[in-house]
Amino acid sequence: MEIGKLPNDVLKSLVFSNIKESRKEVLIRPSIGEDCAAVDFGEELCVISSDPITGTDNEIGTIAVHVSCNDIAASGSEPIGLMVTMLVPPGETEANLESVIKQLSVTAASLNVDILGGHTEVTDAVNRFVISITAIGKTTGKNVVKTSGAKPGDDLILTKYAGLEGTSILAHEHQFKLAEMLGSQIVARAQKLIEQISVIKEGMIAAKHGAHAMHDVTEGGVLGAIWEMCEASGCGAEVFKEQIPVLDETREICRYFNIDPLRLISSGSMLIAAKDGAALVDKLQSNGIMASVIGKITAGEKPLLHDENKIVIISPPYSDELYKVKKSC
Repeated sequence: MEIGKLPNDVLKSLVFSNIKESRKEVLIRPSIGEDCAAVDFGEELCVISSDPITGTDNEIGTIAVHVSCNDIAASGSEPIGLMVTMLVPPGETEANLESVIKQLSVTAASLNVDILGGHTEVTDAVNRFVISITAIGKTTGKNVVKTSGAKPGDDLILTKYAGLEGTSILAHEHQFKLAEMLGSQIVARAQKLIEQISVIKEGMIAAKHGAHAMHDVTEGGVLGAIWEMCEASGCGAEVFKEQIPVLDETREICRYFNIDPLRLISSGSMLIAAKDGAALVDKLQSNGIMASVIGKITAGEKPLLHDENKIVIISPPYSDELYKVKKSC
């Protein structure tokens, strides 16, 4: 098997098929594209998501907190607390451990989220830090937004830019090589993109606007997120490549590594399906969040990408472009 998330066909055949359902309180269960579970606790819903960070060592604590909270925000819910499991390789220094803990703590505090507990262990099962976080959130009333809620006729909106997280990771991990080839200014701008990888603000705004579906853009990039939303919702889509915003630094770094920015991990971008996308874009931009309408949800069976003079079917996400770079370097 390739490095990265399990392919969706393997998830269906080997994972989901072996999960049994028994509790009526569980309202959202494992399925393609759904990053959160929801449990009915009476007056409110408890929303839960779990994510590991395995693709980078740089700013791993910062990324881990944002990625976990982003899943909660994509359901239109407010993140409250985090359970953190950290696996530390033998021989790691206490100074590096403290640095990662401070990243976790500072980032959580910046989002008004508490670290509730977890587990920290030194183990030879890993050769670098591995962090897995379970995030817990709450809804307002019992309103929750699913990835599977997109409806034909909805506009598809993307916040910020494609490939944000992957661009920052590559700029940190290959800083000197990229600075030599592309210039230090491009690398510095790319590294700072880590400051934009939270989608909590846009999640809250879009939920209040009445978004039908939301999905934070992680492994598989923008095109992977579009496929997952369409698959979960039983819909198609018409997406226009020229309308998907990509930063110059992302284009340059992806061109250097010969990878596709639209298939690159992109925490910090939120894919939203909603009526009247133009009004939502205006609302997001008035709150300082870059957003663009990139297409529409259709009643078709496949998501389609209009790329200059051709139309191609958007394929399911497989191993992220980030891992192509890791494999080749």
